[in-house]
Amino acid sequence: MKPQEITIQDYTYNLPDEKIAYFPLAERDASKLLVYKQGEITESIFKNIHDYLPANSLLVFNNTKVIEARLLFQKPSGGNIEIFCLQPYPNADVSTAMLQQEKTQWLCMVGGASKWKTGVVLEKQINTQEGTITLLASIVDRVESGFIIQFEWPDTPLSFAEVLHAAGVMPLPPYIKRKADNTDDTRYQTVYAKNNGSVAAPTAGLHFTSTVISAVQEKNITTAYLTLHVGAGTFKPVKAVTMQEHDMHSEWIDVDTDFIATLATHTEPIVAVGTTSMRTLETLYWLGVKCITASGSSLTQEVHLSQWECYQLPQHYTIQEAMHALLQKLQEEQLHKLIATTQIIIAPGYTPKVVNALVTNFHQPQSTLLLLVAASIGHDWRKVYDYALENNFRFLSYGDSSLLVF
Repeated sequence: MKPQEITIQDYTYNLPDEKIAYFPLAERDASKLLVYKQGEITESIFKNIHDYLPANSLLVFNNTKVIEARLLFQKPSGGNIEIFCLQPYPNADVSTAMLQQEKTQWLCMVGGASKWKTGVVLEKQINTQEGTITLLASIVDRVESGFIIQFEWPDTPLSFAEVLHAAGVMPLPPYIKRKADNTDDTRYQTVYAKNNGSVAAPTAGLHFTSTVISAVQEKNITTAYLTLHVGAGTFKPVKAVTMQEHDMHSEWIDVDTDFIATLATHTEPIVAVGTTSMRTLETLYWLGVKCITASGSSLTQEVHLSQWECYQLPQHYTIQEAMHALLQKLQEEQLHKLIATTQIIIAPGYTPKVVNALVTNFHQPQSTLLLLVAASIGHDWRKVYDYALENNFRFLSYGDSSLLVF
């Protein structure tokens, strides 16, 4: 069956509410670790993951940083309006948008929108290191996917990232049915988070501590970092009958040439920490293939990989060939990093081109993340999930972890 013909109902399982982790454990690396290799399942504790990673492998992390994307305003009449920032508008890359000063526009979801009339400007007083400032919000337009909101904070040098940090609330996933507290400010963030821009955490990385990373490096395992800014679309349910009808969400990636050069020369196994890292690594491969097959295309213009494109491109190039082509193109255009968007959908029928193993949490039924797991280990995804359910593993963002070796 082609991935486009997949019926999402074939990728479901019963997830009891008591299996969902609503709070993180006291210690990040104390979570349980399920290890799947060659069809066999073993169990350990996450702090021992270095004992199970392939020898001499490259461990790739997503260093995106979750922004405090939920903003609470009060109307002059007293009603509450909640604004959830999804992505910059119209198409500015996230890293650039987070550095904007005084004014910016974002695509947002708005709670209580029916009570917010166009033309009414909301105000919020914020205490910052620069003193008390005023954040203004107004509706620019309503579009199919939400509202275009203009934010203004005049006469201050603060970036939008700093404004959100001072004014916003951590955006916990919709299935964690509680309000974010002070603990979430640190625990819903990886210890290596660096680049502002995600509205959801790359949760596979939440288990890592500096001690675990040091233990990994002592085992002669190389670590490297890329950036994919996780969008709210990661929680978008698949409602289509077949995947052909599902519109995969688009996310920004930001990768420097040094990382691509590492991929071009690395010949040992590559382990992705999280589905976001895997989607980025596989996207880089296909962008390299596009450089080989579509000479003359520019990387200085908007670079995008659509959701089914990887199934239509030539499949025979090596990682090294694809990465060298991408690196050469970047060098020709005197670019030090690649900024692009990806809609890649990794589903059964897809053969991973870069990734040999995946560190990941346990995902929702009928989700594109579960499809990615099924594409990686085949029908054994059911064996893995049945084992996790039967052995009291904790599920979803704050849940336990797995290492899947393909």
